[in-house]
Amino acid sequence: MKSQTNPPSPRFSSAGIEAARQQCLALYGARRPLAHIHSYGCQQNVSDGEKIKGMLAEIGYDFTERREEADLVIYNTCAVREHAEQKLYGNVGALKGYKAKNPGMVIGLCGCMMQQKPVQERIRRSYPFVDLVFGTHALQNFPQNLCEVLRGRQGSPARVFDAEEGENVIVEGMPVRRDGSVKAWVPIMYGCDNFCSYCVVPLVRGREVSRRPEDVVAEVRGLVEAGYKEITLLGQNVNSYGKGLDEPCDFADLLERICRIPGDFWVRFMTSHPKDITHKLLDLIAREEKLCSHIHLPVQSGSDRVLREMNRHYDRAGYLEKIAYAKAVIPGVTFTSDIIVGFPGESEEEFLQTVDLVREVGYASLFIFIFSPRPGTRAAGMEDPVPAAEKSRWFAQLQEVQRAIGSARFAGLVGQTLRVLVDGPGKQPGQMTGRDEHGTVVAFAGDEGLGGQFVRVKITEAQNWAVAGELV
Repeated sequence: MKSQTNPPSPRFSSAGIEAARQQCLALYGARRPLAHIHSYGCQQNVSDGEKIKGMLAEIGYDFTERREEADLVIYNTCAVREHAEQKLYGNVGALKGYKAKNPGMVIGLCGCMMQQKPVQERIRRSYPFVDLVFGTHALQNFPQNLCEVLRGRQGSPARVFDAEEGENVIVEGMPVRRDGSVKAWVPIMYGCDNFCSYCVVPLVRGREVSRRPEDVVAEVRGLVEAGYKEITLLGQNVNSYGKGLDEPCDFADLLERICRIPGDFWVRFMTSHPKDITHKLLDLIAREEKLCSHIHLPVQSGSDRVLREMNRHYDRAGYLEKIAYAKAVIPGVTFTSDIIVGFPGESEEEFLQTVDLVREVGYASLFIFIFSPRPGTRAAGMEDPVPAAEKSRWFAQLQEVQRAIGSARFAGLVGQTLRVLVDGPGKQPGQMTGRDEHGTVVAFAGDEGLGGQFVRVKITEAQNWAVAGELV
């Protein structure tokens, strides 16, 4: 039987770019207007921000780090934690003064927060100086929406809200202005089907859809040919890549295709869901040198009861089995993880089960968060009797446990020689810094010309959050 091929995804249309470019010329003449773009939250948001910058560069914008001098300010928002939302409202409120001094300033908000109807209504009602709001499903409409706002500067002022609910649609060929020239983010899928009880992502990012493997491989090949040395594949759950494709291709299959691309480069990926990580994937990491021997595998809790309440679809024993298998087949593999402290109803005994798991795994590092209720999720309605002060105590206790684990790991690196991808200058004159395949920060004396290159560094000193050494 002849195998099916994946139908091409819609291509990005340049018509909106051209219309917005003409509006810029009408408003600003020969002067290139300045844009300030800030992305909050996860790497997927950072990647979306790079697409926004890519579109703006083609429209005719230059960029500035100073929002007060910008003609256009866009905040790309995150809805994962309450603190991030409150910080965003404060930052948006501060823009009111800048716009009073520069009435022509265009202010836009996008991303996950803007996909929530109560947030849209709050912006519409309480922040009338915000001109443009668009959600996660409307990124490809940005040039047309901006054009409408700019056109309003020459007539009746226009406010544009484009944040309706809808299915994820993959649009290929969007311009990208990447933030660096050595490391690149490449989304391979969008959305999430897991519906963890604490997580708002499926509500604001939609259900899972995967890019065609041909499109992913072509993008990575182009990056490698352009000199990029580290490619990070992105998805809310990369391990479930392949849903909706006509031609069967799982995540391990995609990685194997990428590893066939000629060149000297590393491949990372995030985020992995423990329920979907397979021995097939771990065996591939073991034999492919281009795949970093580091896995970010969020466990969230070491308690089986809490994991059930979180709707995580695995238990402690199953998680530890996959950790043990990876350690058995991948030499030197390291893990990082996310942990939520103080989930509704969590007892101190259950928290200590998490501490015990952290010690057993021996993570290279942890991202620890105190539970933050998110409207619309099941966990937001759960009884939560543990006082905030107790949760803060647990948080500090787990931080200290991980600090000791990290210090011991760094001490064990002294005397070893690591392959390091150089990021750039360090804090001290004549110092350079980079990371090894496990994400360990490495400092050493070196020339700035080494930036973006792979070097070998013999470790001579363990520091609090890094190691130092000398070039070999």
